[in-house]
Formats: sequence, C-alpha cells, structure tokens
Amino acid sequence: MSPTTNETKQPKFGHLPLSTSGPEECALTGAALLGSPYFNKGSAFPSEEREAFKLYGLLPPNMQTLEQQVERAYQQYSSRTDALAKNTFMTSMKEQNEVLYYKDHLKEMFSIIYTPTEGDAIQNFSRLFRKPEGCFLNIFDQDRIYDNLAQWGTAADIDYIVVTDGEENHQLLSDELYLGLRRPRVRGKEYDDFVDTFVQSARKLYPKAYIHFTGSEDFGLSNARRILDKYSPKIPCFNDDVQGTGCITLAAIMAGLYVSKLKLSNMRLVVFGSGSAGTGIADQVRDAIATESGKSDEEAAEQIWCVDKPGLLLRSQGGDLTQGQRPFARDDKEWEGKEDKDLLSIIKETKPHVLIGTSTKPRSFTKEVVEEMAKHVERPIILPLSNPTRLHEADPKDLIKWTDGKALVATGSPFPPVKYNGNEYEIAECNNSCAFPGIGLGAVLSRTRLLTKAQLVAAVKALAAQSPALRDPNKGLVPNVIDVREISVQIAKAVIRTAVAEGLATEKGIPDDEAELDDWVREQMWEPKYRPLVKIERKGASSFAKGEAGIGRTKREARASTSSTRKMRSFLITTAVGAAALAIRGVSGAAVPVDADQRDAAIAERGDSTSLGQREAYLPSILTSDEVVKRAAVA
Repeated sequence: MSPTTNETKQPKFGHLPLSTSGPEECALTGAALLGSPYFNKGSAFPSEEREAFKLYGLLPPNMQTLEQQVERAYQQYSSRTDALAKNTFMTSMKEQNEVLYYKDHLKEMFSIIYTPTEGDAIQNFSRLFRKPEGCFLNIFDQDRIYDNLAQWGTAADIDYIVVTDGEENHQLLSDELYLGLRRPRVRGKEYDDFVDTFVQSARKLYPKAYIHFTGSEDFGLSNARRILDKYSPKIPCFNDDVQGTGCITLAAIMAGLYVSKLKLSNMRLVVFGSGSAGTGIADQVRDAIATESGKSDEEAAEQIWCVDKPGLLLRSQGGDLTQGQRPFARDDKEWEGKEDKDLLSIIKETKPHVLIGTSTKPRSFTKEVVEEMAKHVERPIILPLSNPTRLHEADPKDLIKWTDGKALVATGSPFPPVKYNGNEYEIAECNNSCAFPGIGLGAVLSRTRLLTKAQLVAAVKALAAQSPALRDPNKGLVPNVIDVREISVQIAKAVIRTAVAEGLATEKGIPDDEAELDDWVREQMWEPKYRPLVKIERKGASSFAKGEAGIGRTKREARASTSSTRKMRSFLITTAVGAAALAIRGVSGAAVPVDADQRDAAIAERGDSTSLGQREAYLPSILTSDEVVKRAAVA
C-alpha cells in the first residue's frame, strides 16, 4: 500500500482554492521538513520524496505505511498507565505528525483528548507547558492587538478564528509556575473595548474570516449573549456555549418530536436552569418555532417556560433578569394564584412535552416530577444535560423506569444503554462537537456575510435528520460523535443552501445540484491521509510551502498550498484579562473543554444555574487552531 495518496477526491472540483487532495508544494527540506507537523510523514516518506527533500540519513531505512505507523503509535499510547499520560502522549504526537494524530481510534480516545481528561491537562497546563500555540492577546497591551494578529497571514490566508478568554481562578495565582496574568480581572468598559478592538482588528486584517467565540467566563457566561447580539448582525460569528448547545439540544428535540408524532409549533417546553446554556437552548427552540410556523418571536416564546433559582421567570423580576432571560419571562397575571416556585407545580400547570435540565442540581427531576409529566404526554422528552454525571438532574435508567419505557432521553454526559422490560434503550449524548464543526465549515465554504437564525435552524434540521431514533425509537436521539465527519457534510450543505437562498453567500460557483454540492463540500474537507509533496524552490514559494504561515503553529482545516490553491486555515486567539485569565490551549490539541467536574463544582459552589456548554467556565481553556473545523474531517 502506498504511503501517500495521489488521487483527487472529486476531480471536477480539484481546482478549488480549498481543495484538499492531490499533490501539494513544499519548499522545506531535511530536518526542517521533519519538524513540520503538517508536512511530516516520518517513516512513511517514500523513496522519491526522501531523495528530493534530502531525507536520506535522517530516517530509518525501512519505509512504512500510515497503517503501520498507526499500529506502532497505538501500542505506545496503550503503554501509558493513566489518562493524563495518554493525553500528553497525544499532544506530543500532534506536534510531530498531524495526519497520524487524526487517523484512527476516535471513539476510544475521545475521552482522552476531550472531556474529561483534557480538563486535567488544562489544570496542569503551566506545569506541562512545552511550546505556545495560537495568538495570545493581553488586555493591558491593547495597542499591540493589531500587530499581534497581523503576524498570522494575509487577508487571503485566514478563514476561521476561534477566540476565548479565561476566568478568575485564584488558586492558580498562588502557583509559582502559573503562566497567566496575576492581576484582578478586568470588567466593564475596558473589557468591552478590548473585545471590540480585537473584532475590528480581525475584520480589517481577515475580512473573510468567520469568528467563533467559545467558553470561559465572559464569552461563555454573563456577557455571551450581549457580545453575540452586538456582533452577529454585523459579521459572521458564532458562540458555541449559547448557539452550539442550543443547536445540538434542538436536534434532539426535533428527533423526539418525530418519534412522538408531534409538531414543533404545538410543543410545550420547560427549561430548568436558565443560565446562558438554558436560555441559549430556549433561543434556538424559539427561533425554530418561528421559522417553521411563521409565528413572531414573541408568539413562539409563549411555548417555553424557563425556570431558574427564584422559580419561574416572571416579568416582575425586572432587573434581576439577564438579557438572555428577559424574552422568556412570563406575564405575572398568568400565574396569579398559582405556585411558580417549585418544578412539580410548574409541570402540573404547563404539561410540557419536553423537559430540559441545565441547572446543575442533581436529582431535581424526581419521580413525582417525571410521573406528573408522563400523565399528560404519551412520549415525554427528557434531557438532563448538566455536567458531570453527578450533577445530572436524573439518571436515565430512572427516567425509563418511571415512564415505563416511554421517555425519550438524551443527556449531557455519556451513559450506557438502559435495559428495561426486555428492551434496550440507547442514551444519546448531546455533544456540541456534533454541531459546530459542520456549521463553521458551511459558513466558511459559502463565505456567508452573516450566520443567521435560518442557517442555524437548517443546520439543526440536517443534524436531526441523521438521528438513529428516526429509524428505531429505542436508539439515540442524536448521532454519535464518531460519525462527525458525515454529520458535518450534511450540516455544511444545509448552511450553504440557506446562505445562498438568503442572498448572503459570497462564494462563487456553489453548485445548485445536490449531488454536486456534496462533492464540492467533500473536496474541501481535510482528511488524515498523506499527500504527495512536490519540491519547489524557496524563492517565490508561498508562505505555506515554506512552512512560515502561522508561525505560532496555526494550522488549517484543508490544505493545498500551490500558487493557485490554498488550504482553509483557522487560528486561535486567546485573551488574557487578569486574575488567572490566561486562556490556554488544551494540551492534547483537540478542541477541548475544561474539566467538567472542576467547572461544575465551582458553578455549584457559586450557585450559578449554568451547565451544558459552559465547559470552559471554571478554568482557562482554548480550542486549538485547527480542531474546530478539522474535527469535522476526522473519520
């Protein structure tokens, strides 16, 4: 078997600037080539490339296949004795050979390179630190923001920017090896000016780039909605904690409604826990109802009841309501003489079809609550989404038992299948990783001017259409993350089609034919395969061919670095705003969140009713530069 892949995946579209197949140019030679994690093939370099790129004498003589490399690496991985050691090994591999890193074993390794192990790596970042990745911006050095961003390429080079900040963590401040700012956290106008300086600089330097806000205290909690509302009408941007959580949850709801033979326009929903995750879900559901039924946002919101620490959200709570909560506050007159403080009473009054938990209050979906819900609906859809497992609102096996197998259940953490009365019920995990890669891919490939509500609804419908429960109601409500590549193709196509219909797509030559659009998308999706390298001289070579683009180790999702083609490239911005607010990269390099146990413990201590989608809220964290889109490409 050849160690390299020479064919073009979709020959009709091999000419595209973001084409990811066929040969690619490289101006690196010798040790410099072996030091490039993107170009490096290690022992899989064929003889002609060893000759052309002066690699003889630098590699063992036996030439091996990618499959043989995977076997060797897997044996080394398996020899590590604990999860953190495995995570650190994967980090090292990614820094040496990206293709090998992404090639296989996603299902087995997902909990190592993602939640929960990645949280341990993030906690220990300052002690495990080896080399920086991404661009670090300092709130106390705002004059440098433009120049710092400008180092990463030209306007044509950057397609996808992931940006995160950190959170106050006073324990880290006492660590002598801590790498973040040792200052009180900055808030208010100075913080807003910082974010705006970043956005304006990024837009000026990289006008086609899509901006992905993710996690941490301000992007993921109190300011998430405000920042999103400010910039989403102006630029293509996305907040994973608000919109990503809402998208994956709405997909589970849509699949559940299909099984229940109910229409979205008639559904009643109770959200228990109305932080940014809960209200983000409510937003997505409201938008979908409005889009599907033609109702106004206000009319659609009437089908949703949001509950938080004080009880049902009511308009009389006024200034105590967050910006995200206000659209869902009910008229007090509706609840005159009715109990609005406890969940059981609210369930009795509203008779919801769907109950969502984002409260971090364990066991709050009691037997009485669930049985009351099941009295009024044939197939109750119950989604306890708080992380980690110990903070879940209910155990899936109890939900199945209390409803005599009728409940349709998805959770925020992995759970094993439930066996009950001779049947086995698969419990799907509402993992944002199934949603945002495809959304970002579609936004970038279409060059949409904005990411709209209609595009997100289309993305959700495409995701829900792949639900295993549509074929078997005992299967999961949402697809498994191991199928993320195929999932992302379908989501990307839905976003692209909607952007075209809205007149927002600026990319030329987007196919109208469904089959051609499928080929068009797949040709621009990176795959973990070795591609033939063509030796060129450094003089006149592109920055990518010279290995100079994104010197801070930024990488991109799809690659073709010839004079007429280039690879989609994303890079990560991390912002430091004080008080242990260094936003650090996940040590494994795998678009990973903060450890859920640590995060949710802190949330519970503070009394915040926020959960799913807040993975980066407790400790500073980062998504790696390529993983947001590249995860969509991993088979």
